[in-house]
Amino acid sequence: MTASFYRHLTLSLLASSLAALPASRVKAQPAPAVAPADPKPAEKGPDPERAPAPTGKTEATGAPPRPGDNPLPPSGPPAAVAEPGTPATGATTPPATNTPPADGATPVDPNAAPPPDAQSIADDVQGLRTDLENFKFQWQRERDIHTAITTRALTIGGTVQTRFGWTDQPLSNGTVYKRKTSFDVPAALLNFNGNLYKDYEDGRNLSYQLSFGVSQQTNTNNSFLNLLNANVSYSFLPTTSPEYPALTLSVGQQLLPFGLEVPASEELKPVIRNAQFTLPPNAARRNVVTGLNLGRRDIGAIIRGDIGVNVDYGYNYRQALIAYAVGLLNGAGPNTLDENDNKDIIGRVAFTVPSDYNSWLRQITLGGSVYIGKQNLYTVETTPTARTTLQGKGRRNRYGGDIYYNHWPFGVTYEYIRGEDEVTTGTAEAVVRRLVKSDSHVGTFFLSFGEQFVAGFRNQGRYDDWWPKTYQPFFRYDRLNPDLDYEKSKDEDPKSVVTEVFTGGLNIFFAETTKFQLNYNHILNRANSDAAQPNPRLAVAKRHANEALAQVQFGF
Repeated sequence: MTASFYRHLTLSLLASSLAALPASRVKAQPAPAVAPADPKPAEKGPDPERAPAPTGKTEATGAPPRPGDNPLPPSGPPAAVAEPGTPATGATTPPATNTPPADGATPVDPNAAPPPDAQSIADDVQGLRTDLENFKFQWQRERDIHTAITTRALTIGGTVQTRFGWTDQPLSNGTVYKRKTSFDVPAALLNFNGNLYKDYEDGRNLSYQLSFGVSQQTNTNNSFLNLLNANVSYSFLPTTSPEYPALTLSVGQQLLPFGLEVPASEELKPVIRNAQFTLPPNAARRNVVTGLNLGRRDIGAIIRGDIGVNVDYGYNYRQALIAYAVGLLNGAGPNTLDENDNKDIIGRVAFTVPSDYNSWLRQITLGGSVYIGKQNLYTVETTPTARTTLQGKGRRNRYGGDIYYNHWPFGVTYEYIRGEDEVTTGTAEAVVRRLVKSDSHVGTFFLSFGEQFVAGFRNQGRYDDWWPKTYQPFFRYDRLNPDLDYEKSKDEDPKSVVTEVFTGGLNIFFAETTKFQLNYNHILNRANSDAAQPNPRLAVAKRHANEALAQVQFGF
């Protein structure tokens, strides 16, 4: 509780208590009586400046009234007023009750209660203070027990996923024997967001973001809480109106602004499995590209902004003509220091076709992304002894283009990613360097039925926990070729494969921040070679695989 809150609360309770005091304890202040209009012209009275001051004595005894006495009002017709300089004759008649009071005189109400004494007022104020202190103690105790207290403004949120999976390819390893089905919790995220500095005039706020996630560990029953996002953002431009362009700087650990799927939140991702190009490579096989590793978080500074803002207040719609992001990163991944002396550069530009909200051109966005960096290179030897040797650093570049169109009730997204990675083969004494070029295609088509994403439905009032429901069937094609020039190389590694994933599914948004997902994946692996394979299963593990997933995702 702050002193300002207690001060306002004290004044409010004091005013309420004084208003509730009985009328007998409060001195009435009636309005002055108004004399009736006299049809005859009024006689000229004495000069007010020469009028004698009131003596405050009663008419009957001439003695001053005692405290608490109510003097009787005078009766009889009013006495004639003598002209100035003329002596008064005869008896003086008391003035009538409807005579206007002399200047400076206070009218007296015959029915007024006597004024309260000082002791009664003191007792009432002391009782009010006692009640206020009791109220303050009770309020503070309830707040201390039932409220999480922070030094800054804080919003807590999170996302939890529970999943059941089935595959027709049994999994076996040192601790697992022919597993085809399993329940699991693939993600449990906890987010903290708030303001470190609130600019009420222009909205140039300093905010922070902190999030943790539980990740599963291989060959163990343990899970560890990992730091995901940890960054501070500052708005250089005013944010008090949605019509203003945005310009922010984020410093710390955060997602990469690359393409469509990488920076998307879990709530907006249509499929359960992430795209292949977002996955990390296989650390045991450093000389083969098995993933472009764009879905990771990294540590650095990123500037984000937009220009040419279009706002439709009727539909609560804001869209910028051009959105951009540029940053400088370590490039080593989350929760770790840079592995070399180079800083990686990332950039993205997205252009949205200007249109009205009801136009069929709305939400057509064309984007381009680039990532330029360096990575450490190693040679991996298994004979005569297993050893991994650092061989310097090499190129790691990513280029991407994407198309996004989402106009109710259907939407289409497509991303093309091109990768360039230097890899090393051979031995520590005879190193062979090679530039591996890879690419990935990801396309998604979805159709929506329902009201959740229709403007106006979310604001409808309901007595229960009502939320507009939406049903979203979709289809996705995901392809990753880890080596475009495999036939031209001399590396005869049969484990370099092209993987295609065909996914059909249904998303049901049935409550706020909650959805149910069904996915069926058909996975096709083929050797990255046109040569005839006498036995494809020897060269490509699980050439044809089928997988069914059911997942409930909820947020808070």
